[in-house]
Amino acid sequence: MALLGLEPELLEAVAAECGGAPWFECDVADRDQVDGAVAEAVERLGGLDVAIANAGIGAQMPLVGGDPGVWDAHVAVNLNGTYNLVRAAGPHVSHPCGYFLLTASLAAAVHLPLMAAYCASKAAVESLGDSLRMELAPSGAKVGVAYYAELDTDMTSRGFATKAAARMPIGGHGRHPVAPVEPAINAIERGIRKRSRRIVSPRWVAAALPLRMVVQRLAEQQVRGRIGPALEIARSEDAPLTTPQPDRVA
Repeated sequence: MALLGLEPELLEAVAAECGGAPWFECDVADRDQVDGAVAEAVERLGGLDVAIANAGIGAQMPLVGGDPGVWDAHVAVNLNGTYNLVRAAGPHVSHPCGYFLLTASLAAAVHLPLMAAYCASKAAVESLGDSLRMELAPSGAKVGVAYYAELDTDMTSRGFATKAAARMPIGGHGRHPVAPVEPAINAIERGIRKRSRRIVSPRWVAAALPLRMVVQRLAEQQVRGRIGPALEIARSEDAPLTTPQPDRVA
């Protein structure tokens, strides 16, 4: 296997745990960097059977009065970064044993206030995966889309560690427990082995997806008349992205 990411020390440590896997410091929002890293990974590994687009960032952003740079960063990493990996790695997994896994989120189906940039980018990733599945079908390769609820990760803890999140009438930030990471990792491993169309964690997410219109309406009813204070705080709170980005997309 090979690893691509922004944090070289963490990449090196994880690569060592994976038997000395090759790793590449790579900004997925930079198409040339992705092309170069994938080409070198293919050369080192002798080809690709599975590719996983997992890079993602988040930050609160009111649509009205929010920082447009936060929107741009979400699109650059979550959506364009996924496309850049699809473009570079797609030809190499286009064979009967190939598999491409795109990481969406429950946020692709259920959309919450202050999370519009994240939700929109993940919904776009979901649609990208559906289109890619049809386009890779002639090669025999399979495509999966992963949907996670709020997992116990740095991304979740950083994203909800804001004053606005503390006033949100719905979401993580202590109002209900986040889900453990290990079941999600196990689901990914099973999904890769089975070349699954859909990977979910926790398991209840599987039931929420086909009921997304009903769940969305329930979410809207829960925040109705209660979101105002959180919006006011968010418009003046300089909440950071969950993973620091190069100046180019920050």
